[in-house]
Amino acid sequence: MRIKSLVLAAVLGLGAASLATIAPLEARTAQAIPEVAVGSQYDTTHVYVDPAEVDHFVQSFLATFGGQSTKQVVATVTPTPSSTTSQLLQTPVGTVSLFGFKTPIPHPFGTERTGYLVKDMDAAIRAARAAGADVIVEAFPDPIGRDAVIQWPGGVNMQLYWHTTAPNYAAFQTVPENRVYVSRDRANAFIHSFLAFAHGKVVSDDAHAPGAEIGRPGDTYRRVRIESTFGKMSVQVTDGHLPYPYGHELTGYEVVNVSDTLVKAKASGAKVLVEPYVADGRQIAMLAFPGNYVAEIHAAVGK
Repeated sequence: MRIKSLVLAAVLGLGAASLATIAPLEARTAQAIPEVAVGSQYDTTHVYVDPAEVDHFVQSFLATFGGQSTKQVVATVTPTPSSTTSQLLQTPVGTVSLFGFKTPIPHPFGTERTGYLVKDMDAAIRAARAAGADVIVEAFPDPIGRDAVIQWPGGVNMQLYWHTTAPNYAAFQTVPENRVYVSRDRANAFIHSFLAFAHGKVVSDDAHAPGAEIGRPGDTYRRVRIESTFGKMSVQVTDGHLPYPYGHELTGYEVVNVSDTLVKAKASGAKVLVEPYVADGRQIAMLAFPGNYVAEIHAAVGK
């Protein structure tokens, strides 16, 4: 365990180094950590909306992307007393865990962006800690399994979950992107820690990505794209000078046609926050669904 800690410390200590320079060291760190991911179709975006907006959100989200909802239940999904409606919206382009809390939301719930299904909760917690995460909510039982909340360097919160009866979900038609915003100070620490935990790979690391992607046309920023068994991730490394709604979106959904998707979205009550534009071989737009859930959508262009 001491060896793993020393290796990880060395990785995190090279915050300004390029990913290419420290990749061999990072690979050795990952080898010491078991792979706990199950599959990208079990990566859910956690969406919290006012109970009065739950049905509106469900109707709009499913009308936009297709798919279906599980039966809505009322449950306690936190380790301390609370009550929320809970349901799973499963679409071909991404899954939402939807909560409409009837009581005040216990801290730190509502700050975790995603839920990742893991093979073994205890092993996943050990792996997260070995990779540099803090466990900010220790493992606790829920009505169908166990959960924990972890925090990565840079303040990125995620929930890990495990089901007593293993779920079986169809693979996505297109895998959504978990969109993470981090500071320049903590970006490399976050990236290296998450890669070690997820056994992921860097697909691209663009130090001069188009600033239009963060609402700053004519500027550039660093964007790192990662893939792993957990799914896709886009890491936006910024100075925090972000115009609304950038930084509020948790997930980017890949669709076949952005224009067609926007027609469905607007007809079902969603608002277009950022009109379509093209950057880095994608057509991109931003939506706000009822309950003010902000989402990015994109489609490949020029192929």
